[in-house]
Amino acid sequence: MLKQWRSLFAVLACCGASALAQKPLDVPPVSTAPPASTAGPIMLDVVVTDKAGNPIRGLKQEDFTLLDDKQPAVIRSFAAHEIETEKADSQGLFLVIDDVNANFSTVGVVRTQIENFLHSNGGHLPMPTAIFMLTDRGLDQITKVSDEGNELASVLHDKEGQLHDISRAAGFYGAEERLQISLRALSTLGTYLAKADGRKLVVWIGPGWPIFDNPNVIISPQQQRGLFGEIVSLSSMLRQAGVTIYSVDPLGPVDAASTRNFLWESFTKPVAKPTKADPGDLALQVFAVHSGGTVHSGSNDIAGEIAKCAGDAAAWYSITFQGQKPDSPDTWHDVDVKVDKPGVKVRTDNGYYAQP
Repeated sequence: MLKQWRSLFAVLACCGASALAQKPLDVPPVSTAPPASTAGPIMLDVVVTDKAGNPIRGLKQEDFTLLDDKQPAVIRSFAAHEIETEKADSQGLFLVIDDVNANFSTVGVVRTQIENFLHSNGGHLPMPTAIFMLTDRGLDQITKVSDEGNELASVLHDKEGQLHDISRAAGFYGAEERLQISLRALSTLGTYLAKADGRKLVVWIGPGWPIFDNPNVIISPQQQRGLFGEIVSLSSMLRQAGVTIYSVDPLGPVDAASTRNFLWESFTKPVAKPTKADPGDLALQVFAVHSGGTVHSGSNDIAGEIAKCAGDAAAWYSITFQGQKPDSPDTWHDVDVKVDKPGVKVRTDNGYYAQP
């Protein structure tokens, strides 16, 4: 994976989802990409943990049961992975510093905490790692992919901080622009990560972007169709690229009781049809849960939270099965992976949008 990513150019802002409409709107519509095909086998990266959140090793295929829309599905291939025996480039860690949705001082703390993470264990990282920064101008890859933590920390330390061009007091339209930039960056990052083989753990360090959970926000049927298309496009792309999202909120205990930390929980139910689509369904934390990742908030130990996310790399399982072909496009299918062991928790993609 290291070699595959050396050619990734620095500024990625020009790619990804199209810009939101600039005319006054109740909610920003998002352009959609063509639906991804489900004709071939679907691969899932599965993490199984104990009650303390530690990955469980040594499970066999017979320990797993897979349900596709509550119907038993045949596991076509199965593999158990442990970081000590895997190739170094079998997975990668990608840290995103969100300088769009957090203020300047918070980003400064994030940078310091990331440096602490990179210096831990003598600077020897468990897997190839790269650092990105999301600014008002787009997504910037500020380090190469490397497993040398001290080297990455030095590059990050020398990177100058940037003031925001989008005023935090810009109200609705400032929030609309932050949403636009954030979704475009997620789409762009997913598109480029799809070019490399292996499993990708994306740790997005920021409070998340606006989700417009307000009774005064009116969503038209046309906007719902656009939102649904973007949900289908982004979730399918991330799954096919082998991306797991982790959301780390850097605002700490001071902000732990804020309603903002809980609003996203109302949108974790998969969206099966356009009439159910809402801007909150595109929240960062929702993507994390749906991709099999985790959501972290309420802690000042950002370095420790990153380490918890990276801990998913210690042991995991890959499963493939044949996705179903429906009569109509964008048909949601729940996926449920069960493990025949007491007291375990299973995390993986929670489903897929099937295409004819």
